[in-house]
Amino acid sequence: MRTALAFAALLVEFAPLRAAEPAAEAVDAVVAASRKAFGAPGVALAVVRGDTVLVLKGYGTRAHDGRAAVTPDTVFPLASCSKQFTTTLLAMLVDDGALAWDDPVKKHFPEFKLSDPNANALLTVRDLLCHRTGLSGHDLLWYRAPWGIDRALSKVPLLPLEYPFRGGYRYNSLTFMAAGRIAEKCGKKKWEELLAERVCEPLELKGVTFTTTAIPKGADRALGHRVGKTGRVERVPTYEMKEPNPAGSVNATARDLANWLTFHVCDGVAPSGKRIVSDKPLLETRVPHTLLRMEGATKALFPETVQASHALGWVVSDYRGLKVCGHGGLIDGFRVQLTLVPDHKLGFAVLANLHDTRLPMATTNALIDLYCGLKPIDWDAHYKKLEGEAATQRKTDLAARDRARDPNAKPTVPLADLAGTYESAIYGTATVTAANGTLRVTWSGFDFTAEPYSGDAYRIADGFFEDELIAFTAKGGKPVSVTFSQVAFARK
Repeated sequence: MRTALAFAALLVEFAPLRAAEPAAEAVDAVVAASRKAFGAPGVALAVVRGDTVLVLKGYGTRAHDGRAAVTPDTVFPLASCSKQFTTTLLAMLVDDGALAWDDPVKKHFPEFKLSDPNANALLTVRDLLCHRTGLSGHDLLWYRAPWGIDRALSKVPLLPLEYPFRGGYRYNSLTFMAAGRIAEKCGKKKWEELLAERVCEPLELKGVTFTTTAIPKGADRALGHRVGKTGRVERVPTYEMKEPNPAGSVNATARDLANWLTFHVCDGVAPSGKRIVSDKPLLETRVPHTLLRMEGATKALFPETVQASHALGWVVSDYRGLKVCGHGGLIDGFRVQLTLVPDHKLGFAVLANLHDTRLPMATTNALIDLYCGLKPIDWDAHYKKLEGEAATQRKTDLAARDRARDPNAKPTVPLADLAGTYESAIYGTATVTAANGTLRVTWSGFDFTAEPYSGDAYRIADGFFEDELIAFTAKGGKPVSVTFSQVAFARK
């Protein structure tokens, strides 16, 4: 026994110490290279290891044409990274005994139904959270919609399933909104009130809000941008989310996210040292559930990954031999990435005020390489190449479509006669007006113009649906329906 103890002590004495953390200059160089490669006006960064905040810093500016610097207290929208907040709240309710992951949805929220009665009989809370219900995205049911979440959820029974229940994967935000309603029913308070009390207060997330309209006036707030048609970075109008949304309305600062990441890498212990949720239900949110096929665009995004799966609010994958849990967020003018490397107790938050950029993924991967002592890969070059290929493919596809059209095809209905009201039982009312040889369409939170293209098809000239086609069908010389963005509306 004494020999064994002596040997163990010797191992401890001569065990190699972990190398010193990377120098601040090395981290700054990673972010500077990414900002230069992708053109992001500003980036906020938080890096934690265990209960220690290693980096908390802002780079660049809140607006491309302004002087206000991004700081650790600059507010960014988290978009779909809000889903982690919802699953963490549900883990707390599981911890309370108020809920079980495999409870039937009908037990807590019988109003929510899929179009398949067999699926409804089996649908669980867990199913809602790992994107395997059979529902496709249907983001236009909530994105920029003037109606509320409850109306959007009431339309789900009308949506056909894209694949068999539990038979595939399709990312979905509507199911997270339903999960938020379940949290409210089990927690006896509003989703945002529960999060404020049970998460934000004990973790000291002082900059978190649950709507954009709740961000204080005069706050240190990032502004969204995109790369415009000329290739230059330009401002994007702010998308105001006025209703708390369990799938995507959380706003936070890098300082908040340092505490949030610390809580997660410490498996439920707040930075204060107080445990606020048991590790078992929290770790369940990071258990793989729904397989992502490593092919095509997914493989291109994860070239160093063999397997990836959706868990509950996280994507769990391998990365160069490491287990990684992460999730991205995308909303008008912004992209963010939150990532954990559990075995190294590392957490990363990368927030950028540039629309649909791969900067957060490139920066995160480069930082994982840096902090885990891996041979560096030029992730900026990899993701910039993907962005360029996607842009080229889009141009190629549009050019092919234009070549295939018949520019001499005459419309069967005069443009002026297309004006009117068109209805969808799911998506509401679209209003079409005609003037000066163009159409104007108002629907949901969208307003755009369309110009003649070929026959009864018109090209959308501006706005969110730019370059898509809006197509009318007619009978007896009169319009009977219109379709755009794969949504059909019948003439009233």
